[in-house]
Formats: sequence, structure tokens, C-alpha cells
Amino acid sequence: MQKRHRIQFPKAESTSLQQDESYFYLQESSKQRKIRFHDYDEIYQIPGLYEQLFYDRLKCSSPVKVTSILEAAVKQSDDNLSELRVLDLGAGNGMMGEELKKKGVSRLVGVDIIDEAYEATIRDRPGVYDAYYVEDFTSLDADKKEDIISWQCDCMVTVAALGFGDIPVKAFVEAFNIIKSEGWVAFNIKDSFFDTTDESGFSKMIRELTFSKYLDVYYIERYRHRLSIDGEPLYYFAIAGRKKADIPDTFLESKGIET
Repeated sequence: MQKRHRIQFPKAESTSLQQDESYFYLQESSKQRKIRFHDYDEIYQIPGLYEQLFYDRLKCSSPVKVTSILEAAVKQSDDNLSELRVLDLGAGNGMMGEELKKKGVSRLVGVDIIDEAYEATIRDRPGVYDAYYVEDFTSLDADKKEDIISWQCDCMVTVAALGFGDIPVKAFVEAFNIIKSEGWVAFNIKDSFFDTTDESGFSKMIRELTFSKYLDVYYIERYRHRLSIDGEPLYYFAIAGRKKADIPDTFLESKGIET
């Protein structure tokens, strides 16, 4: 049984803070440590802290939701979810992989940029992934790319890792292009990233991609991703579709999207 941690939220969440700037206090034996929500390297090192913070306290539902919309999309075709070879981009400590494993996917390949994510996965969810790479997809070397391609992934998922600088546009495109054409794609994004007033590179890329010749959207749903520390719902979109073609560099350039 995992140790329960003493987590304390600040008295009020500042309205000036971005979602990724939110923080909490971890009460340790002799001190209180302030940790930002997106300081994943720190959080993953402490067994059970990520799950207690985001799933027990803040009721995150995204791995279950994105898995369900991927399953709903695949059911509209002749494919079977259990036969997919999945690339989990931003795999973290394996919570999305665990949900996919319950569905019996054929192969599961995790990718994250920090060692702490891999170490937490091996510690807490050994055997979930067939392979797990700690790589920066904005500068993936040729040999490593060929190794990942050799898994012949025909599905890419990414959960709760897009739009706050955790996964840059270039990394998302690299992973998208690694999976086979006619492969499946499922991800989630904060609802505000669909707002045309958001001029960030990722927001522009997602808006352009979902209405392009590169991705055929099968399913889109707005849902409650989790609660804020003040108990307010944070809404995301879950999107699932089928890849039609690789995204060329010229697509990003032509749309003025910064990578």
C-alpha cells in the first residue's frame, strides 16, 4: 500500500497564475516543500504523490476519457483496439499506458523526456510498456528514430501534456509522422487552445491540424479534465481521429506556426 502524503494547497489560487504555474506544499518530516504542478521530475520521485495529487484530490479523468474516445473512434472502422501498436508520447509514470493495457493493446511503447518518468514507471507499473524511451523528440537522432519506427506503431496517444510547453509542436509532429498512415491518433487539450484568440504555436497547430488533409477527426468531446485547487472544473477537449498523411515542414511554415 502506498504511503499517504501530507499535501496542502495555498489558501487561494491566484487568478494571475497560469494552470501550469499552480503549486502545492508537501509536508515532509522536518520541512514544508513548495512544488509546482508541472515540476514532474520532483513529483515522480516520490512514490504515490502524482496519483494522490491529481487523481485522488483533483479527480483527473483524462486517461480513462482519452482511452474511451479512442475506442469509440476505432469501433467506427474495421480495426480492433486490441490489435493496435501504440506510441504513448509524454507517457509520464504510465497511467495512460495502464488504461490502454486494460484494453489489451498489442504493443505499447512509452516516450518521455525526463529520466524520472521512466524510473517512476519501472517502479510503479513494471511490465506495462514493451519499451520506454527517454528522448527529446525535437532532436531525435537517426538511429534512435529507426529503432522506434521498428515497432511499427499505428496509433499515437498523448494525455495532459500538450499546450503548456511540455511537448513542443515539433515533438508532436515528429511522433505523428512516426506512426503509419491510416493509424490512429488520440489526445487531449485545454479547451482554450481551440479559441482563435490564442496565438501560441501549439494552439494554431491543433486548430489547423483538426481541419486538414493530415487528420480525419472521428470523435471530439469536451469534458472535465480535473478540478482546480479551488474546486473549479477545468475543461479539456478529447480528440480522436485517423492519420491520413505525414505533416510536412512546409505545413507549419505556411501557417506561421512556431515549432
